[in-house]
Amino acid sequence: MNKQKREQIFERLAAAIPEPTTELNYSSAFELLIAVVLSAQATDKGVNKATAQLFPVANTPAAILALGEEGLKHYIKTIGLFNSKAANIIKLCQSLMDKHQGQVPASREALEALAGVGRKTANVILNTAFGLPTIAVDTHIFRLANRTGLAPGKNVLEVEQKLNKTVPAKFKKDAHHLLILHGRYTCIARKPRCMSCCMTDLCEFNTKNLF
Repeated sequence: MNKQKREQIFERLAAAIPEPTTELNYSSAFELLIAVVLSAQATDKGVNKATAQLFPVANTPAAILALGEEGLKHYIKTIGLFNSKAANIIKLCQSLMDKHQGQVPASREALEALAGVGRKTANVILNTAFGLPTIAVDTHIFRLANRTGLAPGKNVLEVEQKLNKTVPAKFKKDAHHLLILHGRYTCIARKPRCMSCCMTDLCEFNTKNLF
């Protein structure tokens, strides 16, 4: 895929999705961090339902530590892997209190040092909370990047590195959410909605068996 085609793809995605942002509900960097940690192998809708109960009660590291691990589980028990997530969140909150004055750090190294935070989560926080042009490759972006020819790669890191090299500079900040939302609602896994896609003529996916 050439530079001109990529430019056109992002122009169209930006026109189709004028306000690209996360579908997780949050009002601070810390709330976003907790929501993203909870979202692993869970839906945003499910996370939002849990955090709607949790955040009014505890939305700071100190407040969650005061709840304790068992108290936290009460609020997140509807989310998959809630036991391990509760343990990680308690450790994460303790680290924020001990090393960062209770604030979410704005560096990849510091974020990835937190319990339950990997590269993908760090990229989401850096992009969404701090406005940095990072791209977190989830299952939607990995699928879309390979299917369309936008940034094919054998693993998420390879796809991320290719996107970082090839996404036009003016779209770097929004690319993460543009791609996720397009993958979530249009370029879906089993039956991609090519007939309603804004970039069908630019896509390199073989659609001959779809219709």
